[in-house]
Amino acid sequence: MKIKVTKRDRSLVLNLSKREMSALEQLAERKGQTKSAVLRQALRLYESLDARVSQGARLVLEAPDQREKAEVLLL
Repeated sequence: MKIKVTKRDRSLVLNLSKREMSALEQLAERKGQTKSAVLRQALRLYESLDARVSQGARLVLEAPDQREKAEVLLL
């Protein structure tokens, strides 16, 4: 099987700690996705959240019982 590589496809060498690689591998396995797909999804999510926060929105996580809330700050 041949894979066609278009001009928009790019490669990246990424250095991760053992802990980071383990987390990536576990998440990919749990989601049934490749590590690359997990990283692409994470990048799109971060980009979307950053755009909203830049416009003044707040990112708040709320516990299922609604007793606890925590604001997430993006760097």
